Amino acid sequence: MQLTELTRRAVEVRARYAAAETARGGPPWTRAELAQGFVGDVGALMKLTMAKDGRREGPADLDAKLAHELADCLWSVLVLAEAHGVDLERAFLTTMDDLEAKLPVTAAARAGGEGPVR
Repeated sequence: MQLTELTRRAVEVRARYAAAETARGGPPWTRAELAQGFVGDVGALMKLTMAKDGRREGPADLDAKLAHELADCLWSVLVLAEAHGVDLERAFLTTMDDLEAKLPVTAAARAGGEGPVR
């Protein structure tokens, strides 16, 4: 699936949440509230990451919960980008170019090998 397809699906799910919020008598979440929800997802992701690293207790289905929370965070990023009118694919590529330009070229990179993940 391409990023545009993921974004379309994320926005469709967000529209369903907005309809449910309206049906309950409240307004759809604002961009700030969406960002607050994202912060909550990142906090949950942090707890699961700490559990995966053995730093705290985790649920029995840790890997499934971790995958779910990562997907929740991706959903939030896609929805927030759309809500702010950000072309996330273009922004990502530009940001990667900027980051790569700041990094020293290593022997592994020159040889086409992989270096450490940031």
